[in-house]
Amino acid sequence: MKKSINEINVELMDHLENESNALISISSNDKTIKQFTNELNKQLRLLRKQRQQYLNGNIQLKDSVTNISHDLRTPLTAISGYLDLLEEENKSSEVERYIGIISNRVEMMKQLTEELFRYSVVINSESPQERESVILNNALEESIAQFYVELKERDIDPVIRMDKIKITRYLNASMLSRVLSNLLSNAIKYSDGDLEIKLTETGEIVITNTASTLNQIQVAQLFDRYYTLNTAENSTGLGLGITKELVSKMNGTIMASYEHNKLSISVSFLNEDD
Repeated sequence: MKKSINEINVELMDHLENESNALISISSNDKTIKQFTNELNKQLRLLRKQRQQYLNGNIQLKDSVTNISHDLRTPLTAISGYLDLLEEENKSSEVERYIGIISNRVEMMKQLTEELFRYSVVINSESPQERESVILNNALEESIAQFYVELKERDIDPVIRMDKIKITRYLNASMLSRVLSNLLSNAIKYSDGDLEIKLTETGEIVITNTASTLNQIQVAQLFDRYYTLNTAENSTGLGLGITKELVSKMNGTIMASYEHNKLSISVSFLNEDD
């Protein structure tokens, strides 16, 4: 009996870990053990069927997102063109106000469409990403510099904490740049006027800002697909969802915490030398 249970346990673990299509087989002729094995095999068949249905549905969903984002681009471009022509016409202040509202909504739709397209590219990409030795210090400094104007406009003087020691990781440079850009954009968007950016000796990047309008429930959903905070203007809800996907593709981890009105998002990547 113990031998048969051990056989079943070993085969079951192997099937689950390697997603094998084979069924569980045992050497025992015990009627109860054989009946138990048959029931397990029935459940394995059902599990495989459900998994295949899920994979097929997921592929169709990804394809639909890609197609929708492509299909929306053409009419939005046309609408933008006609709005530009209307701007050149004589119009009343009331009509000008309406055109301004329409233009604003069109820009939001264009932003959402672009984010949908980028997101579909990320989730559909199964090929291994090109990686290279990246100095996190340099990558972080370059990303911060890109937001110089926005920081000035928001009157935010960031506190940057980085050791002189260069921290290197084997990553996709383009993906890392997108991750840092999304995180900084998010921090500036929700900041009450402060921003702290830290790179630790262990290579962890921590971005912290006061965000008194947020709460624990909202922060817990920051990385969910299409989740948008009520306090966010012109937000698609895709930025941090894309960020999480990108970090995952580089075998990294990303977490968010919220204490005393302070939102902290930390990102870390494996050191290949460890």
